[in-house]
Amino acid sequence: MSWYRYDEAHNLVLTLHIQTGAKITEAAGLHGDALKIKLAAAPVEGKANSALIKFIAWHFGVPMRQVILKQGDKSRRKIIMIHRPIHSPEALFNIV
Repeated sequence: MSWYRYDEAHNLVLTLHIQTGAKITEAAGLHGDALKIKLAAAPVEGKANSALIKFIAWHFGVPMRQVILKQGDKSRRKIIMIHRPIHSPEALFNIV
């Protein structure tokens, strides 16, 4: 099983494993069937979820409102949906 898929409406759905408290926010490779994301944010008062949404939106070239946390609000394992992404999933690994 892949860490990403497209749904019937052509939205991109990502399965992520989140590690908070990292020095920098970055994609860190696979963790089972999920992509591991290291976040430079603490899991306090939704700060990590906000940082994740901002990170994903920037890499996929979409406004933050097009990135939706579908599952895992208080979990390390999260399902994110991106409505009409500009870039492919490989964008998470490109250094800009």
